[in-house]
Amino acid sequence: MFLELIATFAAGIAAAGCALLAGRLSGGRLPRWFTPVAAGLAMLAYTIWSEYSWASRTVAALPQGVAVAETVDETIAWKPWTYLAPQTTRLIAVDTAGALVNPETPQVRLVDLYLFGRWQPTAKRPQLIDCTAPARADVTEAALAEPAAADWVSVDADDPLVAAACAP
Repeated sequence: MFLELIATFAAGIAAAGCALLAGRLSGGRLPRWFTPVAAGLAMLAYTIWSEYSWASRTVAALPQGVAVAETVDETIAWKPWTYLAPQTTRLIAVDTAGALVNPETPQVRLVDLYLFGRWQPTAKRPQLIDCTAPARADVTEAALAEPAAADWVSVDADDPLVAAACAP
C-alpha cells in the first residue's frame, strides 16, 4: 500500500513536470492552474488504473496449478465510476495442483482455497470438496479422520469452487 502511495505521488510529480515544460514551451500562454490540475488528474488516473488492474495483476502472479474459481465485482459509493464499470475487489483461487485424494473416498478432495481481497491480507483455507454430491466442508480433525463426519454444505452442480477443484 505504501508503494502505491509513492507511485501515485510520482505520477503527480511527473505530470506536473510535463505541465511546467509545456508552459515553458508555449511561452507562458498556459494558465497557472494547469500544473496542479494536471498533477491531480494524473494521480486520480493512476489510482483508478491501479484499482482496476489489481485483479489481473494478482491472477498473473499466481503460480501454475492455482486456478481462479470466483471473482467478486462491486460498486462503491465513494468511487462513482464503479457504477459504470464495477471493480473486482475479491478473488477466490483453488490450488488444484496440490489437491489430495483419499483412496478410500476418491470423490472427496482436500484443496487449499486462497482468498484475495483488495487491501486485505491473503487468507488460506483448506476445504473438503465432494465432487459427486456436490458439496464442500471446512476441514476439521474429525473431517480429516472420517469425511462423512464433516459438516457438508450442499452446493449447486455448477458451483465454481467444485468445478475448479474437481476438474480433471
